[in-house]
Amino acid sequence: MQVRLADLDDVEGIRAIYNREVLEGTATFDLRPRSPEEQRAWLTDRDGAHAVVVAVEGATVLGFGSLSPYRPRPAYRTTVEDSVYVDPDQQGRGVGRAILEALVATATQHGFHLVIGRITGHNEASVALHHACGFETVGVEREVGRKFSRWLDVVVVQRLLGDPRPPAAGGGRRG
Repeated sequence: MQVRLADLDDVEGIRAIYNREVLEGTATFDLRPRSPEEQRAWLTDRDGAHAVVVAVEGATVLGFGSLSPYRPRPAYRTTVEDSVYVDPDQQGRGVGRAILEALVATATQHGFHLVIGRITGHNEASVALHHACGFETVGVEREVGRKFSRWLDVVVVQRLLGDPRPPAAGGGRRG
């Protein structure tokens, strides 16, 4: 498995994974699958600090992840939000961890202070993945989304990057 920056040859592999989640899962709150043109535009609009990474074996996309601006207001410019999607047939092989570690490294290299993950409440595997990569849960947004005729919570996790302060007593970070 190789983890690298995504390129236009990866568009269909990314789109297949994402659209499967749109139609069958709750990791995204999107309700309409992306067209090839929309997926190409999404990838083309992302580079540098807000890049997309893919995990591949040969030409097969196993999963992908991206960093996005957290909010549009200028005071949030040092915070990014991560997204990680893994083909269900590839889960349990370390693909998600490799992608998330690459995203954290990218965020660190670009000087971001904080990475936030927003995870559908029942997705214990994604919460565990983020915890294993140094994120901590900071809250739960109750019933903020509705998909497949049910209300969905969102677990908010975060990881401070390059924090020069030592951890607070008891091993937690100071806030």
